[in-house]
Amino acid sequence: MDQQIKHHTFVFERQCDADRERVFSAMSDPAQRASWSAPSEDAAFFYDAADFREGGQDAFRCGSKDDPQYTGTATYISIVPNTRIVWVEVVKSGGQTLAALLITTLLEDRDGGTKVQMTVQVTSFCGDAMIRGTETGNNASLDNLVKLVSR
Repeated sequence: MDQQIKHHTFVFERQCDADRERVFSAMSDPAQRASWSAPSEDAAFFYDAADFREGGQDAFRCGSKDDPQYTGTATYISIVPNTRIVWVEVVKSGGQTLAALLITTLLEDRDGGTKVQMTVQVTSFCGDAMIRGTETGNNASLDNLVKLVSR
């Protein structure tokens, strides 16, 4: 495994044809989050524990459906209903820490729907692979979120 530390900041934006309350609900409810978080048909995302509140912590597993080899924890730093969610996430596999992320999601009214802006600051402890995975996974998951809430 590449041991190089890499850093990157991504800013993802999406427009949802739903109000902020609906989008926030999809982001705060663990069952809804699990339904849109897996980035592809071949991927899996499971919550082993979910505590969506400031100071609360989620525990999750993700990866391929055949082998969800990644584990993670998310600790919520700031939650303003229908407006903002900020959390810290740590991703591991095989007992090794692969990445640490600071994620800020902002929701605002725009064009009769909701603009979702997600800023992801990632530190990878295993080189570029986690940076690429962060970009690919978040893009696909946000596309899934838009589909879910815009029905």
